[in-house]
Amino acid sequence: MPSFDEVLKEAGEFGRFQKRVFFLLCQTGVTFSFLFASVVFLGKAPGSYWCRIPGAAELSERCNWSLQEEQNFTLLPLRLVNGSASGHCERLDISWDASTSCASPLTHRPNISVGSPRLAACQGSWVYHQPHSSIVSEYNLVCSHSWMLDLSQAILNLGFLAGAFTLGYAADRYGRILIYLLSCLGDGICGIIVAFSPNFTVFLIFRFLQGVFAKGTWMTCYVIVTEIVGSSQRIIGIVIQIFFTLGIMILPGIAYLLPTWQGIQLAISLPNFLFLVYYWFVPESPRWLLTRKKGEKALKIMHDIAKHNGKYLSPHYSEITVSNAEVSNPSFLDLVRTPQMRRNTLILMYAWFTSALIYQGLVMRLGIVGGNLYLDFFISGAVELPAALLILVTIDRFGRRLPFAISNFVAGIACLITAFLPEDIPWLKTTVATLGRLGITIAFEIVYLVNSELYPTILRNFGVSLCSSLCDLGGIIAPFLLFRLAAVWLELPLIIFSILAVVCGILVMLLPETKGISLPETVEDVEQLSSPYGKCSKKRKHRDTNSYI
Repeated sequence: MPSFDEVLKEAGEFGRFQKRVFFLLCQTGVTFSFLFASVVFLGKAPGSYWCRIPGAAELSERCNWSLQEEQNFTLLPLRLVNGSASGHCERLDISWDASTSCASPLTHRPNISVGSPRLAACQGSWVYHQPHSSIVSEYNLVCSHSWMLDLSQAILNLGFLAGAFTLGYAADRYGRILIYLLSCLGDGICGIIVAFSPNFTVFLIFRFLQGVFAKGTWMTCYVIVTEIVGSSQRIIGIVIQIFFTLGIMILPGIAYLLPTWQGIQLAISLPNFLFLVYYWFVPESPRWLLTRKKGEKALKIMHDIAKHNGKYLSPHYSEITVSNAEVSNPSFLDLVRTPQMRRNTLILMYAWFTSALIYQGLVMRLGIVGGNLYLDFFISGAVELPAALLILVTIDRFGRRLPFAISNFVAGIACLITAFLPEDIPWLKTTVATLGRLGITIAFEIVYLVNSELYPTILRNFGVSLCSSLCDLGGIIAPFLLFRLAAVWLELPLIIFSILAVVCGILVMLLPETKGISLPETVEDVEQLSSPYGKCSKKRKHRDTNSYI
């Protein structure tokens, strides 16, 4: 009775069929990156706004004022009595009523006296020159409510975290392609509701749900691709990241062409409905079918794969086996019970957390540093393209650990230098910051590969899921850390990013090297990698393994 990997080798490990499925499913990475980084444009700071005096709307309509005239009557007296006042979060402590004069609305107002003005905090009444340009102006996320913008991104990442566990479990139970298609449908529907949310509460609820479904699309497409190719094609997961980067580069173009946040939200959500046609082009994972005792369906799909690849599958194959050595009901204790497993787990959890926090932090930072947001965002995305190429060139020559550590060191040092470079050398500041973005992108992509290579087959799925959940935790914390610390000093977040990245670089040097070594099958195999500079047992070096993820 042949194993699945033996049949896959005969049908073609990465032939025409797999390339077609790979290309189709990788489009999911583009739409996922749209949502992942959309807050930069959805939450763009409004260009000009001021706090409205109570009764100003009625008075402006009665007096037939233009917005400029109302602004003059509101802000000029405020700045006359208090030159440091911006009018964004405070106003003169007065109100206008039916008795107020159109020509001189500020006369006979007892609270206005030069030298001792009385000011009041703005309480939910602002005027924006572009009221629908972003969710900031749509839902008044300014002044004391500015932290709610951080919350919107944290809620999205909380949805990613929930989706990783709920839809990850569902994909294992009910099938990869079914959950993928349902996730695409849910992602699109929730995205439309977000665009037409009547208030910020509804916006948050459906942004969370969109995050849940989006994580389901990204996770299941990744799994399907890795399960229909040969176990020797480990680096295909890194190639998938290129499509994520392409999405990062396309997003500023969408935002530039669409002037409202609702238009941007619809543009990044509607493409999910196109993926529903994959029902007719992408089959269920035959590896999953075998684990669910559906060998006949799996064998039929394997014959289709062989046919499309121009291969011939022996008609004598009537049944296929697959390694199914997963631990039933694995727990966190299984990942920390032995010394090497414990060290790997703790370091990988920190690496996931750090990579996500710094990556998201640097992406969102583009929205607050000034300059040409659209061009800067495109350039920062374009610089990620060499990341995959550098990984493909270096990991088979120098191994995993060294590029992993160096990329973290580069990111940390670049963030530190950027923080202290003077503002009057913008080209140098941008160049160094871009180098930091490249470094953390490489680290983020390598952790996907290293995580799966350092866990045994019996715990690999659970270990990767648990460690990668720290990625979403980092994403939840990132907006609060960035925006709140930037309010103290714009470059303070970079100092924190620098420390986190350098510490991560030091820690990953303690991981064992996996270059040229078969994937471990048992916990004992992992423990043989006890020394970070040691080698796997010679008797394992050429052992075949039956699964990658």
